[in-house]
Amino acid sequence: MAVTDIAETTQYLTFKLEDEQFALDISKVREVLEFTTVTKVPRTPEFMRGVINLRGSVVPVLDLRLKFGMTMTEKTVNTCVIIVEVALEGESTVLGTIADSVQEVIELDPEHIEPAPKIGTKLRTEFIKGMGKRDGEFIIILDIDKVFSTEELTLAKDMESFPAKEEEREEVAA
Repeated sequence: MAVTDIAETTQYLTFKLEDEQFALDISKVREVLEFTTVTKVPRTPEFMRGVINLRGSVVPVLDLRLKFGMTMTEKTVNTCVIIVEVALEGESTVLGTIADSVQEVIELDPEHIEPAPKIGTKLRTEFIKGMGKRDGEFIIILDIDKVFSTEELTLAKDMESFPAKEEEREEVAA
């Protein structure tokens, strides 16, 4: 979806990664949780931090900071997991993304959103839906469906079969 496809005022959940402000279309966000213990899944990429148990469902948790080439997210009082729905081959997949902190839900008019910057051919920016402008600052609006590749999302979906609690792992091993 290009900026030209954003024809009406949309609500976005804003959050921080390091010193940068990002936003997700609120329609893609299910909920925001406190950061909890994440069960690491062996042989997965570093940005795939593991899985959590969300009311009986195993949900993969991915670290956007690592995905974007930043340092690993450190747990603080503000660290949280944003539960999002992403499209994978016509199906909806639920996953968690770690953020340093969630800011607020804002509304942005289309005239306050500019196209993603074109930064040569080697740098991928198709996962940036646009650059929002608010109070003199830029907000990077992510297209969560394009942040992760199909292979990465398939791997995340496969993580859903991995137990999310210590006692569940013991049951599987028995």
